Amino acid sequence: MEVTGLREGRSPWLLRLSTGAELVLRIGGDRASLATEVAGLRLAGAHGLPVPQLVAADLDRLLVLTTAVPGTSRLSGPPSSARLRAIGAAAAAVHRVPAPPPSPELPVRTQPIGGVDFAALRRAAPVRPLLAEAEAALGRLPVPSSPPVFVHGDLWQGNLLWDGETLTGLVDWDCAGVGPAGVDLGALRCDAATSVGGSAPEEILAGYEQAAGGRFPEVAYWDVVAALATPPTIEWFLDAVRDQGRTDLDQPTMLARRDAFLEAALARL
Repeated sequence: MEVTGLREGRSPWLLRLSTGAELVLRIGGDRASLATEVAGLRLAGAHGLPVPQLVAADLDRLLVLTTAVPGTSRLSGPPSSARLRAIGAAAAAVHRVPAPPPSPELPVRTQPIGGVDFAALRRAAPVRPLLAEAEAALGRLPVPSSPPVFVHGDLWQGNLLWDGETLTGLVDWDCAGVGPAGVDLGALRCDAATSVGGSAPEEILAGYEQAAGGRFPEVAYWDVVAALATPPTIEWFLDAVRDQGRTDLDQPTMLARRDAFLEAALARL
């Protein structure tokens, strides 16, 4: 059996069996996030989304085993416009899944990567005036009223698999839950802004709106939410995107793009 770490050389692990079959083993983390992974996979798979099939789970031992989805998330450079639009359409497909009542396994989500306290990270770091301004702006505004949907909770390019320009899989459902669609759309737009720049966030939005059949409201609000759900100076986000093959990116570039994206969103609030 051949074993390969899929995230910076670590879990989840791709297991290539002598029979030629491939499985993915997720080890560790915490019981709650693995329970969410299992619940998210089951719901997404039951509604035809391209996700791994659950083979076995032992939440007490922090083990989840799934089938492997063909394709790769790795890129050596910026994605095409067609791919960006397909990413937006993929988010719309997730949001068409009927939202279940919130539960411990699929809780209410109000920001991307709900398990991380980004506000605490900002308090522990030197003050960045733009982030403080954004946090204050959100504090003055009501949360936009929108029907709850099934959300992935950590949508970025590293969690989508491709065969050429064809989307083959949506993976890593440990942040899934129920909440506003803007949680996912904002995350994708912020990821496109930091990793691509230019009009990439608008390509994401165009793909989403075309698939959803209408305009998405309150885009600026959810852009701000997503920008605040990033490390203050990008930190481990850079490590994650470089692990996905984007060695053309560096911290100053991603940070400047994040801040420009946030400034533009604040101007539209």
